[in-house]
Amino acid sequence: AEVGIVMFAFQICFLLFAVLYIVSYCIITRYKKKSDDHEDEDAVVNRISLYLCTFTLAVSGGAVFLLPFSIISNEILLSFPKNYYIQWLNGSLIHGLWNLVSLFSNLCLFVLMPFAYFFLESEGFAGSKKGIRARILETFVMLFLLALLILGIVWVASALIDNDAASMESLYDLWEFYLPYLYSCISLMGGLLLLMCTPVGLSRMFTVMGQLLVKPTILEDLDEQIYCIHLQEEALQRRLNGMSVGDLNKELDNIRNQRNKLERRKKASGWEKNLLYPIVMLILLTGTTISVLMVALNILYLLVDETAMPKGSTVSLPGIGNTSLSTFGVAQAALEIILMFYLMVSSVVGFYSLRVFEVLTPRKDDTTMTTIIGCCVSILVLSSALPVMSRTLGITRFDLLGDFGRFNWLGNFYIVLSYNMLFAVVTTLCLVRKFTSAVREELLKALGLDKLQLSNSPTDPESGKLSANGHQKTL
Repeated sequence: AEVGIVMFAFQICFLLFAVLYIVSYCIITRYKKKSDDHEDEDAVVNRISLYLCTFTLAVSGGAVFLLPFSIISNEILLSFPKNYYIQWLNGSLIHGLWNLVSLFSNLCLFVLMPFAYFFLESEGFAGSKKGIRARILETFVMLFLLALLILGIVWVASALIDNDAASMESLYDLWEFYLPYLYSCISLMGGLLLLMCTPVGLSRMFTVMGQLLVKPTILEDLDEQIYCIHLQEEALQRRLNGMSVGDLNKELDNIRNQRNKLERRKKASGWEKNLLYPIVMLILLTGTTISVLMVALNILYLLVDETAMPKGSTVSLPGIGNTSLSTFGVAQAALEIILMFYLMVSSVVGFYSLRVFEVLTPRKDDTTMTTIIGCCVSILVLSSALPVMSRTLGITRFDLLGDFGRFNWLGNFYIVLSYNMLFAVVTTLCLVRKFTSAVREELLKALGLDKLQLSNSPTDPESGKLSANGHQKTL
């Protein structure tokens, strides 16, 4: 009976991963640059890199769903402790999933993605016969050199930080210490990246949803704006007069996009314009406010209770399904899961909104495989750090399992406290800056300082945009 339960659990997990793999493949092929159907050496290399990127993106999805799945499993086992049909959902399965996600994250981050990148860029050594074998040989040589470089850097860094005999001897243990220590460093980098991206994404989400939804029509004459857009489009077409001018073509495309948006706003129903938009904005504001409040409460818990530390309750952690880790039971568990997904989406939006990572922004049917590899690595780092960030910020009290709980920096009180305070302060500042941008622009205009462009935001495409009638948008 136990063997059957284990096999059934394995089949369920395999099915879930297959769904993630199919979804990841559809996402990547939607953005990947279309290539010729001619089967040659480069096509084979691109296909292999595509499969590796798809696997990496599926592992990223598994890392995102890991903590929510554990919380849901815990609540289900509490609600139905003796149900025969959920016996496969046990603590061993949850621990095994955490270890598998950690293993595959390491595999993708340190082996598969570097292999995919070097495989794409390889041509074979000079003087050797060209072909797939020559490119594979060059790729493995580059991987070996990269591994030596990374391991040497980590060894030197660990020796400088913790210079004693015990740590020096443990560094020779590759599997038990070296790889977890290296993954701990990557986790810290991912946590810092989330700290940069998530506050920006939380404020940027309002702009993104404003672009996807139809805004309410207040004191606007859409027919007049559409008429003005038509006049501008006809004037540009007469200026072109059969000639191909790059700047004029771009301006014509922008005007057509504005016309399509105005026509969409005109055709939208009343409930979509006047009800859906305010509700979505209110939901985003509520989710952001709750996140900041939970982080503020976690800061207080850290100051008065040592068990609030991410590693403080690892010793006394009860088994899966024995007790609820949420004060208000299922309702709080559902809220925690919603906030985790919200933070993950916000971090991705914030990542692509930062000027440093704008080059990695995927474009439909026009994204190279090198850019896709960079996107997959970035999303993998963000998703792997999501459970750590959720536990560090106090979004959930579910303790980190497997190798996720072995990160050295999680036991440092000052790092955890500084992380929480920085998140709360930066998120609040981003929101205040977002909602007061229109007021700042009006004040600068009143003071005559608008020509200095002190309030232009590079992450907000709405700033400085002209409306259809040619007037500047104001408060």
